[in-house]
Amino acid sequence: MLALVSPALLVILALIVLPVGWLAWQSIYHDGFTLENYRRVFTEDVYWRSFALTFEISLAVTVIALLLGYPVAYLANSVPKGWSILILSLVVLPFWTSVLVRAYAWLALLQRSGVINQFLRYLDVISEPLALVHNTFGTVVATVHILLPFMVLPLYAAMQKIPNDLMQAGASLGASPSLTFFRVFLPLSLPGVLAGCTMVFVLCLGFYITPELLGGGRTVMVSMLVSRNVELYNQFGAASAVAVVLLLGVLVIFFIVSRFISLDRVLGQK
Repeated sequence: MLALVSPALLVILALIVLPVGWLAWQSIYHDGFTLENYRRVFTEDVYWRSFALTFEISLAVTVIALLLGYPVAYLANSVPKGWSILILSLVVLPFWTSVLVRAYAWLALLQRSGVINQFLRYLDVISEPLALVHNTFGTVVATVHILLPFMVLPLYAAMQKIPNDLMQAGASLGASPSLTFFRVFLPLSLPGVLAGCTMVFVLCLGFYITPELLGGGRTVMVSMLVSRNVELYNQFGAASAVAVVLLLGVLVIFFIVSRFISLDRVLGQK
């Protein structure tokens, strides 16, 4: 059995264990053992602001994705199979396009001379172009668009497991469709809600290219902080410490979520 699993173990060792171990080692060793990099992370305001902004944006993206994704998943679950396949195909269609291309597309749409501002000025809704990009707003909009499928698919998978007989039973007992939804369907779909929210929130924590382009250097998330420590200051130890802290934060999130729902369902294995 050990011989059979040894190729998989070697892949995990080479691609996960060794890189993460080296990352952790760089964060505590520079011409000797030191915790200076972690002291800076927990004491300097720039790091605190970056972490706070990252969690704020991730939370906003998760909430908006849930509000947009739940009706789409519910519709895909309610319509006949042919329409359901069409809806899900449109949901996963953006996966065929690079994240970089989609980020640039939103940059073209939201900039001061972009399509949205020109259309609003054509309708005389605004007199001056709105600042829709190079800020938190543009970052949130583009990130929601990119991560929305990661919300819809777990929701749809959870809704598919809810028997239709339960809804019919509620209707036969005199409950209105809205009451049946809130008392029966919604509680049973909560595992999908938790799985989708976890996926979107965790993925957003490590997003880089979208906030880099849409934020215009003003929206500094943790991933950008890591990049600047390496590219501008050549501080691999500081960058490693930030990455380790973010990794530990993600592990804590997964641990908390695992108390309520199996991680296999969060990761899409069930």
